[in-house]
Amino acid sequence: MRVERCYFCSCPVYPGHGILFVRNDSKQFQFCRPKCHKAFNRKKNPRKVRWTKAFRKASGKELTVDAAFEFEKRRDCPLKYNRELWGKTLTAMKRIEAIRTRRFNRHIERRLKKGDELLKQADIREVNKNIHLATSVKARRKEVVIEPETTGRERSVPMEEELLAPVIHHETQDMEVMEEN
Repeated sequence: MRVERCYFCSCPVYPGHGILFVRNDSKQFQFCRPKCHKAFNRKKNPRKVRWTKAFRKASGKELTVDAAFEFEKRRDCPLKYNRELWGKTLTAMKRIEAIRTRRFNRHIERRLKKGDELLKQADIREVNKNIHLATSVKARRKEVVIEPETTGRERSVPMEEELLAPVIHHETQDMEVMEEN
């Protein structure tokens, strides 16, 4: 039993399933479902269609270069049946699958780490942008501003009144609107 690969999306095509298209030059194209066959007939490029494996590999979402992929290649030379060889092959297949899953998980972790770094940078930018909201009132009183007219003279700025005045103003406006209703 040979499991083929879909020509368009690279999904497995099991025997008795899918569509086999044979071109005039005797080239065979195996498709897993009519969706892939129609996309092929419309001359769509699999690397530009977002749901295909070719797109995922081209855009760096899946592993592209790995030594474990060499074992998956199709080999047409028949081998004489040997019980020991089959036993070794089955144990090797299990080991290769374990290695492949480990590498795939490591690849996913690296991809997620990049997203975490971007989120962290965005959070830092947000904090730096709104740092004035996080500082305490006592720290605001002690802020020192150098006036441009006077060279070297410093004065303490009482920012508490500046910050609280608009808030009180808004609250009184809201109360007046409520009293009118």
